[in-house]
Amino acid sequence: MPSDSTPRAPLPYEAVLFDMDGTLVDTEGLWWEATVDVAASLGRVLGPADTPYVHGRTVEDTAAHLAPAADQETVDAVAERLTESFADRIRRGVRVIPGAAELLRALATEAVPTALVSASPRSIVELVLPSLGHRFAVVVAAGETARGKPHPDPYLEAARLLAADPRRCVAVEDSPTGIAAATAAGCRVLVVSPSAGLPDLRVMSLS
Repeated sequence: MPSDSTPRAPLPYEAVLFDMDGTLVDTEGLWWEATVDVAASLGRVLGPADTPYVHGRTVEDTAAHLAPAADQETVDAVAERLTESFADRIRRGVRVIPGAAELLRALATEAVPTALVSASPRSIVELVLPSLGHRFAVVVAAGETARGKPHPDPYLEAARLLAADPRRCVAVEDSPTGIAAATAAGCRVLVVSPSAGLPDLRVMSLS
């Protein structure tokens, strides 16, 4: 058996790029609740058919879905209400996905660069970051690239800021929208779920 002093094999990637909601923190349910409440105030009842327009989407995309015939000013107002409703729920506390803290700590120990690539606006990201206890080298939030997920722009921007080749980055995602974005950027994608939790660094290295 190798001793603790045995050199580790080089990790097969340059950086790890993490989604936030549903990947590191279990906030997808909070986002759905916030969206349902705002939709109800607009006279809409949401159901399973609306999920692809909410799960993993930016606030602006979801606002446009809730008010499809509205002008931009109205959509912006709906987006603001969605953000505040979501923020109110996050302020009450969020559950960190099992394995997330351990994986982030292991990546820090190995000096592997990490980025947070979120479909949430920066104001929401800043509320969540303290619960993760990790310093990301790069944070890319919604609205900080020309296009959001499912387009590749956020992942390409994170890789650019890290000076990493997207093809040698692992993107950790939970939603079809995020998976599509990371795949389009050329990243290797590790799909996780809040119920199963995140793998440890050894498993990631073998995947």
